[in-house]
Amino acid sequence: MKAATLEPTSLTRPESVPNASTPVRLALGNVWAMAGVVILELRRRKDFYVLFVMTALITLLMGSVNFFNESGIVRYLKEICLLLIWISSIVIAVTTAARQIPAEKESRTLFPLLAKPVTRGQVVWGKFLGCWLATGICLVCFYAFLGLISGLREQAWPVAGYFQALLLHWFALAVVVALSLLGSVIFAAPSSNNTITLVVVAGILLFGRHLNKVALQLAEPTQTILYWIYYAIPHLELFDVRDLVIHNWGVIPWGIWLAALAYGAAYATIFLTLAWLRFRRLPLT
Repeated sequence: MKAATLEPTSLTRPESVPNASTPVRLALGNVWAMAGVVILELRRRKDFYVLFVMTALITLLMGSVNFFNESGIVRYLKEICLLLIWISSIVIAVTTAARQIPAEKESRTLFPLLAKPVTRGQVVWGKFLGCWLATGICLVCFYAFLGLISGLREQAWPVAGYFQALLLHWFALAVVVALSLLGSVIFAAPSSNNTITLVVVAGILLFGRHLNKVALQLAEPTQTILYWIYYAIPHLELFDVRDLVIHNWGVIPWGIWLAALAYGAAYATIFLTLAWLRFRRLPLT
């Protein structure tokens, strides 16, 4: 008697076994695809080139310090450069993130996008990742160019200090981008979102560290309210280590540096989660 042969069925074929990682790969592919579109959009809008040209002009000015015959002028010009790059990078981060979802709704490209296997959470994360990577590219170009020019003039190459300052600056922009995306699903127009977000970010950078001192001089319940605001807001001033670059100080202890990055990542995640919760309930008409 011949042995019975077992014919392969749909249950025994390897390709019929569901792959648990397929949805994850699909979600990551959607997020990366939307992030790439954001980066290409920023390149077409010439924002990156404006920032790089401004960086080049200022840093080349710093390279002409022989006209001043002053040894400390390099540090003074480095301070101006870093101040301008902080301002311009925040403006680019806010304006880029604020127009993402409203522009998709206005051009009605959001409807076919969500008709595909793309969730609203993937849209939020894709837009965030694209804006964050675009600002990161700008920062890398700026810090590399600034470090090259200042290194040639000062004969000092504090690479570790520049690296720490760059990453802290980038994670601060992650919070700014996430906050701007949250505002884009709350406020009606990108212009109002731009204004309010820029005012909030500037207020945090300038006055956030002093709110607890101001609260001590106030009566209840204003004192308690101000204390709650002080502990609730993301303290972006913690990421501002321009003095580390200007004066070529030693590096920040790596444990504290990593804790600051985790602090920024936590606030960015909170704002993105709030943006997703708001966006999933937002009518698209």
